[in-house]
Amino acid sequence: MAKNMKSTTASCILMVFLVLIVLPIGGDALDAALAEAEKSKKVIKVNQDGSGEFKTVTEALKSIPKYNKERVVISIGPGEYVEKITVDKPFITFYGSPQNMPTLSFDGTAHEYGTVDSASVMVLANYFVAVNIIMKNSAPIPTGKFRFNGGQAVAMRVSGDKAAFYNCRFIGFQDTLLAYKGRHYFKDCYVEGTVDFVFGGGKTLFMNTEIRSVSNELVMIVAQARKNASEDNGFSFVHCNVTGTGDIYLGRPWFPYGRIIFAFTELCAQVNPLGWHEGAVPTTNVYFVEYKNTGPGSNIDKRPAWVKTKLTDAEVQPFLSTAFINGDDWLTPLPSL
Repeated sequence: MAKNMKSTTASCILMVFLVLIVLPIGGDALDAALAEAEKSKKVIKVNQDGSGEFKTVTEALKSIPKYNKERVVISIGPGEYVEKITVDKPFITFYGSPQNMPTLSFDGTAHEYGTVDSASVMVLANYFVAVNIIMKNSAPIPTGKFRFNGGQAVAMRVSGDKAAFYNCRFIGFQDTLLAYKGRHYFKDCYVEGTVDFVFGGGKTLFMNTEIRSVSNELVMIVAQARKNASEDNGFSFVHCNVTGTGDIYLGRPWFPYGRIIFAFTELCAQVNPLGWHEGAVPTTNVYFVEYKNTGPGSNIDKRPAWVKTKLTDAEVQPFLSTAFINGDDWLTPLPSL
């Protein structure tokens, strides 16, 4: 009898485990359009060696109906794809191998395209997912007259709502990652750059992500574009890691109501004791938070008075989980091929 009970218990545990990994993170709470799209999945293979259905990502995207209503996974083989890619159809997933991640690369700059449209990959549609992908702007580091005017070069611009990135890398110098608008989730990712290399007006959560400066000069990591008190956006970095070189500032006031949170994050020794750069915008209404960070750069003794370093657990809680981006409505498990 004991043996049968043990077997039954093990079977129940296995069934519960299977249910947990199959059901979406949001379960029954997924919004209706996404729930319907996830009922079916189409896989398109892209490979430069001709073994897939297409040799470029752009060709694969063109094959998808304009008003796509099902999850389409574009499986991208290894190599560097030099393309300026625009995702303007919903429910698209870019999927690469974690052992040999593909690189989506282009060298567009603000001088040629304008900052927003310089991105190597532009996601304009909703419900986008990327897994194991490197997104790179290969333009050189801005120098001379283009250093602060024209040399900006975006690797990824995400303007769609409900976009998720897992184990992705974003490579560039100035303005690497533009979370332009919408809700976004970055988990186990890597972002590198020099100035304002995480910026925009999105409502964006970064978890377990490395934010790395590759400059030997003045570095400002985040510029967040919240314009007024009624805008529901902001950037939250939770359990992240700030690393790299240069004189690093976590962020700067770009718009008057900018909202940036660093929580439970390891800050390297290169973080300036002031922590935040004052810039040219009044600091009266910015909402910049440091909460229980660690590392040699986390000492808050010299932080400006306009930085919030003494929030209570209750005050900071809304920014610490996927609830910040209403994740129960749209975050799903990683796809499998």
